[in-house]
Amino acid sequence: MLRLVVRRLLQLIPTLLGLSVLLFLWLDRLPGGPASAILGEKATEAEVARINRALGLDQPVYVQYWRFLKRIVELDLGTSTQTGQPVWDEFVLRFPATVELSLLAILIAVAVGVPLGYFAARNRGGWLDVTAVSGSLVGICIPVFFLALILKGVFAVELGIFPSYGRQDTGIDATSVTGFAVLDGILTGEFDASWDAIMHLILPSVALASIPLAVIVRMTRASVLEVQDEDYVRTAEAKGLKRSVVRGRHVLRNAMLPVVTAIGLLTGSLLSGAVLTESVFSFGGIGSFIRTAIDARDYPVLVGFIMFIAMVYVLINLLVDLAYSLIDPRVRVH
Repeated sequence: MLRLVVRRLLQLIPTLLGLSVLLFLWLDRLPGGPASAILGEKATEAEVARINRALGLDQPVYVQYWRFLKRIVELDLGTSTQTGQPVWDEFVLRFPATVELSLLAILIAVAVGVPLGYFAARNRGGWLDVTAVSGSLVGICIPVFFLALILKGVFAVELGIFPSYGRQDTGIDATSVTGFAVLDGILTGEFDASWDAIMHLILPSVALASIPLAVIVRMTRASVLEVQDEDYVRTAEAKGLKRSVVRGRHVLRNAMLPVVTAIGLLTGSLLSGAVLTESVFSFGGIGSFIRTAIDARDYPVLVGFIMFIAMVYVLINLLVDLAYSLIDPRVRVH
């Protein structure tokens, strides 16, 4: 297992280096250069030249790239033109909210999607199968922001069951330890604050989980249908093994390999794609911050976001590989 982890970590280095090269070239090819992007279209040549000297953009390309790479390694992602604060500090401040939202969304998707897909496959052609397939199609077709608006309008505005915006009520004076509102309430014993944070998470998490849920249902169903007709499953049944053993150890375990891959990719996409959901619920995570950065052409934030999400995807792929090795030990030898 340790050898697998080390090998995968070493393989991540060229991936991140390649991404840094592409990102640097993208910045270098911006219309008018990064200076014009920062200053705006009406910037004078003198102002552009001043910014180029300040940023070192008047130096050779290889020198610029080396400085760019060094800053990334040191987590010096520059300063946000919106807030005037270091980009890394802005991410540290806002990322816990997005992590809480994304983790609850993927937990909902997995907890509902895997059993639903499995039982739909076991009852192929039945009412549960038809309902699951039809529901997954609806889940994929409905835009996340539209579902978020419906959930907010019905359950927050009309029925008043859940809060309509933010991470916590303004009247709650919660102590921040880690930045994760639910965890902080548990660590400090402020369980009312944790419960309030959970209530604020439910509606945006359900909206964000809609597409991953539909994908996991269809992926699990297709994988179980394929595996349950394999020879080793029929052999296990012929040996007289208990039905629970056959379904759990031989069918579901082997069917989970492609599902785990999908879960890993979906988790990464949730962390990077919660922009619309956070905007609808004014959640204050990294997604809504990126939306305002795009509007304001805050390129330091966008560059930091791209590299940050790339690192998240890389780490998620590592976790997927480790999950593979736990589900199927044969993977460890490759």
